[in-house]
Amino acid sequence: MYTLGLFMSRYKKTVIVIWIAILAVLGFFALKLPTVLSGNGFDFDGEYEHTRQILDDDFKQPKSVIIVLFEKQKSVDDATWKQFINESLNKAADAPAVEKVISPLQQKDMIKGNYAYGILTFEKDSEDLTATIDKLKDQLKSKKNIKVSLTGEPVIVKDLNHASQADLAKAEMIGLPIALVVLVLAFGSLVAASLPIIVGVISIATTMGIVYFFSYAFDLTIFILNIIPMIGLALSIDFALLFINRFKEEIAHSSVEKAVITTVATAGRSILFSASCVFIGLLGLMFIEIDIFRNVAIGGMTVVLIAALSAITFLPAILALLGKRIHSLTILKTNSGGEGIWSKLAHLVMKRPVLMATLALIVLITALIPVKDMDVTVPGINALPTTYESRAAYDTYQDKFIDKKQSSDNTVVLVLENDKKSETALSIDNLEKVQATIHKLEKNKDVESVESIFSLSGITDSTQLSMALSQPNSPLVPLAAQYSADNKMLLHVFLKEKLSTSEKRDWVREWLKKDLDLKATFGGSIKFEQEIFDEILKQMPKGLALIFISTFLILMLAFRSLLIPIKAIIMNVLSLSATFGIVVWIFQEGHLGLDPTSITLMLPVFVFSLVFGLSMDYEVFLISRIHEIYVDTKDNHYATLNGLISTSKIITSAAAIMIVVTGAFAFTGVVPVKQLGVGIALAIFIDATIIRMILVPSLMKLFGDWNWWLFGLKQKQTSLH
Repeated sequence: MYTLGLFMSRYKKTVIVIWIAILAVLGFFALKLPTVLSGNGFDFDGEYEHTRQILDDDFKQPKSVIIVLFEKQKSVDDATWKQFINESLNKAADAPAVEKVISPLQQKDMIKGNYAYGILTFEKDSEDLTATIDKLKDQLKSKKNIKVSLTGEPVIVKDLNHASQADLAKAEMIGLPIALVVLVLAFGSLVAASLPIIVGVISIATTMGIVYFFSYAFDLTIFILNIIPMIGLALSIDFALLFINRFKEEIAHSSVEKAVITTVATAGRSILFSASCVFIGLLGLMFIEIDIFRNVAIGGMTVVLIAALSAITFLPAILALLGKRIHSLTILKTNSGGEGIWSKLAHLVMKRPVLMATLALIVLITALIPVKDMDVTVPGINALPTTYESRAAYDTYQDKFIDKKQSSDNTVVLVLENDKKSETALSIDNLEKVQATIHKLEKNKDVESVESIFSLSGITDSTQLSMALSQPNSPLVPLAAQYSADNKMLLHVFLKEKLSTSEKRDWVREWLKKDLDLKATFGGSIKFEQEIFDEILKQMPKGLALIFISTFLILMLAFRSLLIPIKAIIMNVLSLSATFGIVVWIFQEGHLGLDPTSITLMLPVFVFSLVFGLSMDYEVFLISRIHEIYVDTKDNHYATLNGLISTSKIITSAAAIMIVVTGAFAFTGVVPVKQLGVGIALAIFIDATIIRMILVPSLMKLFGDWNWWLFGLKQKQTSLH
């Protein structure tokens, strides 16, 4: 690290020019990143995907569907209404990639009162229909007293992409100015305060440019637009804050070159350590074979590396160039002494450690109580704000045309296949087996009804149905084509609406194990969620083992202590559990003016992986100062007290930056992103206050010299900051 600091100091201009060149090149590709993002990232190669392929290939169901919703005022006469629908759908038929148009003028159940809808089918995936959607929006225009809207998965995916970009801009407009204010309060000068913002912007733009090239190897989700800035800006500013704070301390009594070298060797080493902890936390997500989590891992790990690299190369080069001008444009005098609120808090905690630790634990345990009721779901259409026309139109479509008992949230798709390919699905023998399976399903206490060729034809006897289908020009032929294909039969199983999402997933798991007369393949949104949850539960122990073991070994070796890493892991788990409890209270129970909504699956997995690593930064910063003093004095009480006093301000400032940057996403519209922003901000707040300022020093005081015991090994000087 000494050599690196010396190089940065002596070749500062070269380093800055190299970074400007990197930014110019990768910044260009960063602007193109939104064009290669699509979907919500919850793609998984399992039975659900296999069932979808069967529906596409054998049952000829379209890959994508756009719903054209029509709404009229009561004053519009029937002839004008039908003419408008017909003209609109004729225009839609001419749009690129449209395979088929289903008009409500041909299907009675597609018109209800003042509402109607048409269907456009496509043989392209949702993310490939952007140009078509734009064309349709240009062609289909509302007129006086008649409104036409587009909705369905392709339109909502496109709008979700737009919403993510709008949310990013909104969060930056909120977070950056407030972050600058916090930095001015921390440093006093505008020059010093602006540097972390500059480093953050460089790190984000560079990372986005790199991630653009990942799109050639991975399917990238639109949420990556929020993840990279959220992590990158917060981490970059955090690293820069620690680095500049140390540089200001050193330059007060050293030359510029020596100050840079010392800062790189101390704060730079700490930044690498902190980045390693965050990197390991995100690396744990790679075990989960689902795009969204691997996207977060890849994007997150990349921005962590770039943020750390810019902090130990670009930042020291800039500081070497500025030198004592780092104090330029000073508008506030900062107090670097140990007196004040932090000193009073430290003395209070150290004077009554049992009381303070007990109060902290009571607060944390109370906060985590709602966790037991957490309802976690995969984000879907409800992730899009209701202000978007496609979301409002979809809600109207669901409300006017779809029976709640038969909504997609309650539907399990079931394909029954006989093992005799020579025997068609409509043979009497196969129909009897299908009917037997339907009877088993209908007897199940959690099943509302089963939709099949039997229920839709009104014929419940297999022999009679076979005879009816064999009649020339049978009116049941279209129905048979829709629900049978070769040796396969399609069923829709509607589960009872009162069941929770977890009970519906359990139902699928139960029936997957049942021995039915025919081979059963399950699909639908419930099956999709069951596979996603099972994959996470299956891989989670591997990720947790990696995070816990790595954290334990790093802290044990850093501080030559057995107790410190154990306490750190337990307290991190406790603080994160309290965070999740508060998030459930806010979002799921609908407090603080919010409508009740389930918790996005991304939140517990992502927040745990990210914040567990971030919290190690504050842990190391606090414990390393305590450790340095303890090695010199062998007085645990004195070391803990003075370590707490000397680090409280910088930990609070760093945490405030993280809270502001991530918390700004609480004011955005996309629900999963809003929940992530609140979750991370809450976790950082709890960790930097209740944990680092109260619980850690209280336990350090209570355990005394046992904090520094490691099987009899002697302590030696270890300065990480």
